Amino acid sequence: MSPRPRIITPQGTLQQAIKEIAWKQITESGASSLSLRAVARELGVSAPAIYNYYPSRDELVTMLIVDAYNSLADSQEACVETIPTEDLPGRLSALGLAYRQWAVTYPQRYQLIFGTPIPNYHAPEDVTLPAAARGLVSLTDAIQALCSAGKLHTERLAVMTPRLQSMLAAWQEFSGVAEAEVLYLALVIWSRVHGLVMLEITNQIPSFFDDPGEVFAREIKNIQIQYL
Repeated sequence: MSPRPRIITPQGTLQQAIKEIAWKQITESGASSLSLRAVARELGVSAPAIYNYYPSRDELVTMLIVDAYNSLADSQEACVETIPTEDLPGRLSALGLAYRQWAVTYPQRYQLIFGTPIPNYHAPEDVTLPAAARGLVSLTDAIQALCSAGKLHTERLAVMTPRLQSMLAAWQEFSGVAEAEVLYLALVIWSRVHGLVMLEITNQIPSFFDDPGEVFAREIKNIQIQYL
């Protein structure tokens, strides 16, 4: 097999340039319209040059999904670095606010990983699941820290069914987090912030809410009131 070309473009290497043009296509026309040949045309290279890196559209989509998950995880990790380790509630709030900020900054990336599925594309879990799981690590760590410090109040939660316990146990094996209740709350808290974010970036919030960030910030405070 011949070596991959090291074409340098204004965006950097050809591999990076392919991703940048792919994101541009997704922004303009949606993920389902992504075409390797169209990417090649815009870059002014031959289709085989693209295939050296991404033999199919699906492989390119998979790499874009992995990059998006990792970008989200990077932003989550960065936001808590500025919060003192002893400020456990502050770290939880910062994670929620940073989550929304990343989503509104990169709405196409957010919708690629959490939005409408691409027809005939099936993400390979062995590639995408580790990156997806990384996106929740900072949240589960923050909730686990609160639990370990005795600051997490779950006494008003409904009793877990055996079926739910077994599903959380499977997640525990994968994540290494000791507390099943921590994983449950991570899922529930994520669903609450995700719902508001998705409404915002898809323009589904009623128009009289001209500052969705205010709604989001209040919900973050409500989460703290409910669980801390």
